[in-house]
Amino acid sequence: MNTHRARTYVNQIWDSVVVPTLVEYIKIPNKSPLFDADWYANGHMHEAAELLRAQIEKFDLANADVSMVELPGKTPLILIDVPATHGAQGNVLLYGHYDKQPEFDGWREGLGPWTPVLEDGRLYGRGGADDGYAIFGSLAAIAATERQYLPHPRCLVLIEGCEESGSADLPAYIEHLRESIGEPDLLICLDAECGNYDQMWLTTSLRGVISATLKVEVLTEGVHSGGAGGIVPSSFRVIRRLLDRIEDSSTGRAGDFLNCDIPEWVHQQSGDLVDTIGETIVSRYPWAGDTRPHTENLAELATANAWKASVAVTGIGGAPQPKDAGNTLRPYTEIQLAIRTAPGVNAAEAALELETLLTTDPPSNAKVSLDIQAAESGWSTPPMDSWLNQCLTASSNRYFGRPMRRMGTGGTIPFMTMLGERFPACQFVVTGVLGPHSNAHGPNEFLDIGTGKKITCCIAEVLSALATEFSKV
Repeated sequence: MNTHRARTYVNQIWDSVVVPTLVEYIKIPNKSPLFDADWYANGHMHEAAELLRAQIEKFDLANADVSMVELPGKTPLILIDVPATHGAQGNVLLYGHYDKQPEFDGWREGLGPWTPVLEDGRLYGRGGADDGYAIFGSLAAIAATERQYLPHPRCLVLIEGCEESGSADLPAYIEHLRESIGEPDLLICLDAECGNYDQMWLTTSLRGVISATLKVEVLTEGVHSGGAGGIVPSSFRVIRRLLDRIEDSSTGRAGDFLNCDIPEWVHQQSGDLVDTIGETIVSRYPWAGDTRPHTENLAELATANAWKASVAVTGIGGAPQPKDAGNTLRPYTEIQLAIRTAPGVNAAEAALELETLLTTDPPSNAKVSLDIQAAESGWSTPPMDSWLNQCLTASSNRYFGRPMRRMGTGGTIPFMTMLGERFPACQFVVTGVLGPHSNAHGPNEFLDIGTGKKITCCIAEVLSALATEFSKV
């Protein structure tokens, strides 16, 4: 592949099509179904999917078959089937999603979740980096090979609309599209993190996730806190004690049922990560005051983020804002839990254990309920073929000027586990643009446009290299 021509085409299509479309896409509040129960009636999901679909023809891909698949009650799925060129062999599945996380607060002045802002080579707003760009990064990579009349394998681009809800709709689509998907030789996912913006990063593992709502009720209505204090237990205190069953509040260590043994190669990888990005492992977060992690050992922190379970309370119900609070003992407290499980843990089994621990023999015999919305297992990459490793390293050197690096990621992409279990011989390239301070899911999320362009070029080289490799067989 001619590096200059690839870079020229990718820069042009990103500037003329990708970025302008993402500007319009960010304006659409198409929150994932978990965060918008009325998503179908509101119409935002269909609007976003149609916006993305309408731009596909601008990539002028040879004989591409474009379809919008929609099973009853499921979010629409965009499917683009691009046949192999020049007799190339191989089957590549390229994955992304277009649904978004909710607004969150704390956006700096002039920014907002549905307000696209271009600033210093970055596009701010919800969903641009996570993961609206993925469909276009995939299409531009395929098109870059075709512009140079190079062979590429059959490419199936699959863009779902439920990833931020644990990909609850995806199993039905995978089964429905079983014949169309076939048996992928390579899966490319553009929904992952990067340790910096200076080189290509390959994700080697993902944690699983259990999303659940825990509710503790002690009264049928609020009562005077003075009149009830000492007799009626606080629902907040009951929840605090329940959480102690699954997490040590003094250390943050989650229960053994959420963890697994850590392979030796993970520790080596964490050391390499520290050698590459150093203090960025800590400084990439917007710390308040003098807050610091539990240890100053950077390699240990990297391992904990990728291979140890964590428990987070991401929402609280049943309590007024402090300025509106009276001297009333509240009847209930409800919290939303986001529990990240270690990559080797079966999330469904862990969810059953979680339910037992939180609902059995509750303190003060309080009324406790647990609603589990998702239980998705983590994933770790199988060994990589030498040709693919060489291609990724070389392409990172060509387009970034530095070699490719690897890292484990603390988030979850359920599709990786689904495909890994179904196609154990498949190779994986899991990468992305979510680098330091890009803040997906939080305020001030941004897409680093330069990184997106370079990743696109690297993926184009992978597609070309796979065609070449399979021609040797």
